[in-house]
Amino acid sequence: MLTDPRSAGPAAPAGRKPLSANGRWAAALSRTARLEAEPHRTLPHVVDELALRHGDAPALIDERETVSYRELAARQNRYARWALARGYGPGTTIGLFMPNRADYLAIWLGLSRTGATVALLNTNLAGASLAHCVGVADPVLAIVSADLVAAFRDAVPVPIQVHGAEADGLPRIDREAEGFSGAPLAEGEAPEVALSDRALLIYTSGTTSLPKAANVSHHRIMSWSHWFAGLLDVTPEDRMYDCLPLYHSVGGIVATGATLVGGGAVILRERFSASRFWDDVVRHECTLFQYIGELCRFLVNAPPHPAERSHRLRLCVGNGLRPDIWERFRDRFAIPGIVEFYASTEGTVSLYNVDGKVGAVGRVPALLAHRSPAALVEIEADGAIRRGPDGFAVRPAPGRPGELLGRAETRPAASASAQRFEGYTQAGESERKLVRDVFGPGDSWMRTGDLMTSDAGGFFYFLDRLGDTFRWKGENVATTEVAEALGRVPGIREAAVYGVAVPGFDGRAGMAALVTEPDFDAAGLAAILAPDLPAYAIPVFLRLRPALARTVTFKTLTQDLAAEGFDPALTGDPLLVLDARAGRYRPLDAEGRAAILRGERRL
Repeated sequence: MLTDPRSAGPAAPAGRKPLSANGRWAAALSRTARLEAEPHRTLPHVVDELALRHGDAPALIDERETVSYRELAARQNRYARWALARGYGPGTTIGLFMPNRADYLAIWLGLSRTGATVALLNTNLAGASLAHCVGVADPVLAIVSADLVAAFRDAVPVPIQVHGAEADGLPRIDREAEGFSGAPLAEGEAPEVALSDRALLIYTSGTTSLPKAANVSHHRIMSWSHWFAGLLDVTPEDRMYDCLPLYHSVGGIVATGATLVGGGAVILRERFSASRFWDDVVRHECTLFQYIGELCRFLVNAPPHPAERSHRLRLCVGNGLRPDIWERFRDRFAIPGIVEFYASTEGTVSLYNVDGKVGAVGRVPALLAHRSPAALVEIEADGAIRRGPDGFAVRPAPGRPGELLGRAETRPAASASAQRFEGYTQAGESERKLVRDVFGPGDSWMRTGDLMTSDAGGFFYFLDRLGDTFRWKGENVATTEVAEALGRVPGIREAAVYGVAVPGFDGRAGMAALVTEPDFDAAGLAAILAPDLPAYAIPVFLRLRPALARTVTFKTLTQDLAAEGFDPALTGDPLLVLDARAGRYRPLDAEGRAAILRGERRL
């Protein structure tokens, strides 16, 4: 068995040679080259094929059961026949409200085989937020885990089929499906479904507004699954550790689809746990890990674990791995390879970093420029795209920030393509994402809302969300840049940065909510930040928190923090304000806040 030179434990299986960057591009292109040539071959068809090839080999391993490829195919076909028997098919939407488990995949695969659309609902939502998400999908039925029935019923008046256990006398879909055959569906048994047809509704995260339901075609599912299977060189030897929500595109399609297409097994967990992560990875001999950047931060900040270098991981793949964590994560845990990428559920542009370029979200190599065109444009203070005298968009100078755009094909298409903008269930939301006549008459591009820079090598670097920047003292402050600088300071475990309104001052003052070590000296923080940040970007206010609230995809929730501002009566946390003359932070109490509001204290 080979041993990684940086690791005390075993590396990938003997004889497994990592692909080069060019090899990864070639493998991804090869996997996806003929998708359009078979316009009615969707992922459920592929699962039937995989069952013949891999049989009783494990496909999905959750905390309750191990499901083989043969059983996964049988389950999806039973659910398909269950749906057909009830008249569900094209034009029907069915909600799915379940935690991570093997049957989650079997259900949406089976229902989508009939032409029905499955809305993947966030199980952490309740009340009005849940009702909104169900409302924009308008399902005829919801399939709900037995332990979530009460929460769902309280929010939404939609017929329910329960899953997993008896609940309130409701019909139980998993028991009903057992009465149907698990054999592959015969020709003509179900409506013909095309790659261009909608398969799923997947929701945006809704960190700054109510979530939108993005249309996801069968083509997208096939493209994501096969592309990443090639990019990661997945084989039956691989096991993917997936603790991300199955109702999101990365955890539910990229991690699962790519591994299944390659013949590997997916280890499903309902949620991330830093304390048990390495035990799980080692016990299941995982070779792949699908991350969100903040997971890597949590692992780096966790105490040493005896198994943290005894794993067989050969590759970690994901998005949001920030530069201040990248090398620490790689070196501490002896990670042989990292593939960072940039994409969004509804987006038309994807970037991949298969070169190991620290901090870059990826690039578009020349051979893919036609497939995933990407461009940066300058942005006005009001968020509009800056246009030159000719009326077309202005591109930023090298190294300068701009919003990332992806080329968007908006005409109805009988066959799908990577540039087709599939939009949302609400036409108005779809139109707001598009901008036309950008670089030439009649062209159409999708706005990502992400500020980036690019370098001479074509690599892109994420700066911030457009809505997360703020102006202070006449300058734009990128919250991500400040948060990364804070993340490099010893003693700071987590940081969230946002702007707060200060009466009498233009713009918003920077404020940072920090989770720190017990002996951290916040008073001297400004001097530590000074070499890395301009004076206007150093936070004016600090808030010391025991923890930060996050979404299930580990994005920090800052709306409530910003609303509470720097008012000691609202926060209940220790607050500090920067003494600009002394260059140190001082405690902020109610009288100090009042002095600021009276204009008696300089900021």
